[in-house]
Amino acid sequence: MLAAIGGIRHNTPKKTSRITTSAGRTTPSNQMILSDSEIQQLIAEHNMVQNHDPELINPASLDLRLGKLIMLESVESTAMIPLDISHYTKENPYYLVPGQFVLADTMEVFNMPEHIAGLFFLKSSRAREGYENLHAGYADPGWNGSTLTLELKNARQLQRLPLWPGLKIGQMVFFRMSTAPQTSYAIVGHYNADKGPRASKANEFDQ
Repeated sequence: MLAAIGGIRHNTPKKTSRITTSAGRTTPSNQMILSDSEIQQLIAEHNMVQNHDPELINPASLDLRLGKLIMLESVESTAMIPLDISHYTKENPYYLVPGQFVLADTMEVFNMPEHIAGLFFLKSSRAREGYENLHAGYADPGWNGSTLTLELKNARQLQRLPLWPGLKIGQMVFFRMSTAPQTSYAIVGHYNADKGPRASKANEFDQ
């Protein structure tokens, strides 16, 4: 911002409004995608992501790795059946057949600060190989103690796609909220403290 003083124009610092979270901390109110340094800082100061690999922090996202449990459909029940894939490897993977749908989760555990939200996207390489994720990977402010459940599908018509623990499946993009939410997901959310893929709780909570 420029101000004229004595006929000379001077730069004056632009004021940034701040918000106060329910924990009493103040944060900038500018809504923006977080950079690598901000992601690192929030992980260090707020424990925002546990069990992450620091080498997988990108310029504006964090790569996420596939966990060791998936859930499969069954002809005998509408419920999803868990399957441990911890013994599968890149060299000897579990294969998704064309059109198959599974629930999976990430190795990373999330504790979202009350002024930060996140969106999950597949890695572009995975999408180009034929993996598909039903776009429900939203991380609310206050969501905590949970791995991220993924809704994966093989969109290929002819080829199988491999899955194994540690596969770089996607990335989380983090956003700073324009204002702090009035009610935290830590209070109203139904999917806190979920370790491993979690099937729908819609019937439980009549959603």
